[in-house]
Amino acid sequence: MALITAAPHAPAAPREASSPRRSGAFPTPRAARRYWLVVAALVGLALLFGTLLISYANPMPLGTRGFWLIAQHRSVAVFVMALIAVCQAVATVAFQTVTNNRILTPSIMGFESLYRAIQTTSVYLFGLAGLVSFTGVWSFVFQVVIMMALACALYGWLLSGRFANLQVMLLIGIVIGGGLGAVSSFMQRLLTPSEFDVLTARMFGSVSNANPAYFPVAIPLVVVSVAVLWAMSRSLNTLSLGRDAAVNLGVNHRRTMIIVLIAASALIATSTALVGPLTFLGFLVATLAYQFADTFDHRYLFPVAALTGFVVLSAAYFVMNHIFYGSGVVSIIIELVGGTVFLIVILKKGRL
Repeated sequence: MALITAAPHAPAAPREASSPRRSGAFPTPRAARRYWLVVAALVGLALLFGTLLISYANPMPLGTRGFWLIAQHRSVAVFVMALIAVCQAVATVAFQTVTNNRILTPSIMGFESLYRAIQTTSVYLFGLAGLVSFTGVWSFVFQVVIMMALACALYGWLLSGRFANLQVMLLIGIVIGGGLGAVSSFMQRLLTPSEFDVLTARMFGSVSNANPAYFPVAIPLVVVSVAVLWAMSRSLNTLSLGRDAAVNLGVNHRRTMIIVLIAASALIATSTALVGPLTFLGFLVATLAYQFADTFDHRYLFPVAALTGFVVLSAAYFVMNHIFYGSGVVSIIIELVGGTVFLIVILKKGRL
């Protein structure tokens, strides 16, 4: 008599047999569909707020020459927002990948303190006439060159030497930024009240500080820097695994890191010289982009970060200009929200 044995239990079928995990930018087809839906939503919001900023509350009748003149003037501000969003978003994502830390921004290298020191020195030495005369393309180029020279000196000295160390470079950047901030504060105490008021207005980041005459210099610099970082997206994906893994996978870690840091510095220097300091905008945008994109691939992270930056900037300016009538405090609100998100992230992680 043959023994009849019970068949062993079959292994449980996977819950998502129709969408198996795979290697690539997205783990599942569902994640890829979600990404493109997020991109479509961000593009729609960007078009909505951009159109509202250009056309809403235009005092001239629609279609008249005055209407188009006002719309043309407003479109320059919208273009500046797009330029700043690309600079801050792409530079911050690349910088956080290189440093392998998602709470750092390129501002830690002292660019904004250097901007404040340059502006304060011009008032301290030459008065209000010096500050007024310190405008134009030459002043924009001078500030970008000074910031880039500081960045290249730090990277060349601290990352190419025998004792190359990224942590030491960041620490020296913090020290230089603190020193420049202290010198600026000392000079500001010696200014007259009128000089201090004018200088304080220059210290806040605002798109109204941008001059279209800067565009022939700023746009090529931004396009070249973004193209370099975009071309290095696959290397950035490897760098995000850590130094040892990247070296084992054949990446020249030091050379790649220096190129990425110089390109990111060019973007932040251009943004700061164009509109002024925006300390937490890059951090806020990058943090949101990681949540929205949900991928490690920088070819997909960069567009989401840039779109998020433009939506944040344009929405903030529209709300503050047309609802609260306080255009001068937009940068303060962005810094407040970005600083709050920064504290939440640190408290959530429990460490720096």
